This record gives sequence, C-alpha cells and structure tokens, in this order.
Amino acid sequence: MSSTPSPSPKTPPSKAQTKNVGEADVLFLDQTLRPSSWKEYIGQKNIKNNLHVLLTAARERNHPPEHILFYGPPGLGKTTLAHLIAKETGAQIKATSGPAIEKIGDLASILTNLSSGDILFIDEIHRLNKTIEEVLYPAMESGTLDIIIGKGPSARTIQLDLPPFTLIAATTRIAMLSSPLRSRFSGGVFKLEFYTHKEIEDILKRSAKILGIAIDGEPAEEIAKRSRFTPRTANYLLKRVRDLAQVEKTAVSKTTVEKTLSMLGIDALGLTHADRDLLKTIIDKFGGGPVGLNTIAASLSEEQETIEEVHEPYLLQLGLIERTPRGRTVTPKGYEHLNIKNGLGL
Repeated sequence: MSSTPSPSPKTPPSKAQTKNVGEADVLFLDQTLRPSSWKEYIGQKNIKNNLHVLLTAARERNHPPEHILFYGPPGLGKTTLAHLIAKETGAQIKATSGPAIEKIGDLASILTNLSSGDILFIDEIHRLNKTIEEVLYPAMESGTLDIIIGKGPSARTIQLDLPPFTLIAATTRIAMLSSPLRSRFSGGVFKLEFYTHKEIEDILKRSAKILGIAIDGEPAEEIAKRSRFTPRTANYLLKRVRDLAQVEKTAVSKTTVEKTLSMLGIDALGLTHADRDLLKTIIDKFGGGPVGLNTIAASLSEEQETIEEVHEPYLLQLGLIERTPRGRTVTPKGYEHLNIKNGLGL
C-alpha cells in the first residue's frame, strides 16, 4: 500500500456513493443508544482486546489499521464496532453495503473519493458481485485500482494509486465469502458471539438511563431473558415496554414487561410467532425432520436467507433444532417447549 499516493481523479458520487456517518443519523433513536466509547461497549471482550492491540500498534506506526472483517448474526454490534474504530483512530468513516455496489464503476467512485486514513465500511459484504470483489483485491493489498478503458483489442488498463485506507466489512454469512477475499482481511477476522443475560441486563440499564426510564432489576431481567442474547432486540423490547408504560400512565414493572411481550407474541424463551411457526411446520408437516431448508422455506412462504439469518441462529443456540446432513430436525427440547409429544413418547 503506497504511503504517498499520486493524485487520483475524483469521480462524481454514484448510486452506491457512501454517506458521511453522523450527519443525519443523530436524529434516530437507535443511533442515540449506540455506544460512543469502548467503555460503553458491553461484551465481546476478546474482540475488544484484539482491536486495542491492532489500533494501538497502527497509531504508533502512524499508519491506518489493517483491514478487518466482523461476522455473526444480526444485531450483535458489528456496525457499532466499525464506528468505535473510526472514533478511536480519528478517521472519517464512509458507509455503504454490498447490494448498493452494483457495478465496478460504483466501487471505483467510492474508492477514488476516499481521503488518506479514511475508513470504508461495507455491510453485507457477502452480497458483493464476484466481478466487483476481484477489483477490490488490489485495492486492499497494494492500494491500487485497475480500470479498463475501451473494449476489444484496443482496450487498455489504467492503474490508479489510492490513498491509504482501512476496509471494515461485516457479514451475517461468512460462508458465502470467497477464500481470497477473507484472506485479505489482514487485520483479523472476528466472530461476534451471543451476549450473556448479565451483559444484556447491563445494556438495558444503560439504554434505560439514556431514555429516561426508571427500571429496576426484575423488569430488566425479564426483558433480558427474552432478548435472544442480542442487544438490538433488547433495545427494541425496552422501547416497546416504555411505550406501553407511557400510554397506560404507569411505571415500568414486571407486569408491564409481561403484558408488552404478550402483545408482541414473544414467549418465555424469546421466541416469536414466526419462530414457533417454523418449529410447528417441521413437526406437523415433516414429522419433526429431517427436512431441507428450501422445503421449509417453501412451506412457510419465507425466504431461505431469512430463516438462516434471523430464526435459525437463536433456535440452534437454544438447542430447539439441529442441523444434520439430511436437513433440519426439531429436538426433544423443541417438542417440550411447544408442549408437543414426539414419536418417541418424549
């Protein structure tokens, strides 16, 4: 990666052009609840320790951090980590997503508009087109962008030097990333783990303080138990509990929490109607499994990606379903939760 890049042309913003994070997002409540410092970021201790070493070493060398990839189920804090890294390094972060980069020109526009030390955050990077992905390789490895001008025998390649930058990417489906792309994240590939109940409770108490909600141990514990081990879900449920308490002119209590969650169709384990429908479909239509994902999706009129990214991780974490070479199977614990006897009499 060149430390003294030659001037490169600034192309006009494209459809996939990034936005400068923080200009309008402050108006949104979720942005307000997002941790703004490492001290406020609860959980993921191992990742934070690794990032501390990576960022400190880069700062001492006066060089942008190496490229970083975060992966894991939705709502665990991948985007928040990217924002914290930008704040730690004092860099400007520009954000886009895999589906927004439709053409090579879109990527070229983004890269040539970066300034030295900028952070480019690409969410859902697994949805990048493979042709575009190959253009990204030299940009990540050597800080160059190869542009082909013309077609046929007269076509020629122009190589542009890019300013030093850091790519931070996030994905919920790391298996869909090619090995060459994964290997270029030299700063590290980090998996975000589900949070503990205690960590979720601490997150809820912090969010409640920001929202001006008085919440004691019991309501926070009840919300945490049904939050799918995920901060995003915990904050969503907290806001809905606040809404009901406000409408009913009452304080937030365990009763308020239980009433809110009942209205939302969320049971004692945090399962939604959709989660329970998935389990019941496997049991009622396919004898509890094994059954293939595409068959389940067709039966539920649901996208396979939604089942894999939204429902399955939590059901697997709870041990309510299993993945086998032949398909998905509901476990005895899944039958028990639905109060259904399986064929073995369990």
